[in-house]
Amino acid sequence: MEFQVGDIIRLKKQHPCGNHEWEILRVGADFRLKCCGCGHQVMLARKIVEKSVKK
Repeated sequence: MEFQVGDIIRLKKQHPCGNHEWEILRVGADFRLKCCGCGHQVMLARKIVEKSVKK
């Protein structure tokens, strides 16, 4: 699967705010994701993101 900055992805588990959708802010060995619901930002390893993407 190809990821680009600005893409909106849907993860299997929801964020505590109740949202499933995340915007990609940085791509590389790590991903920086921003929750589309509350705006919280997290850094996750590429392997974790690739396993948990639903759409």
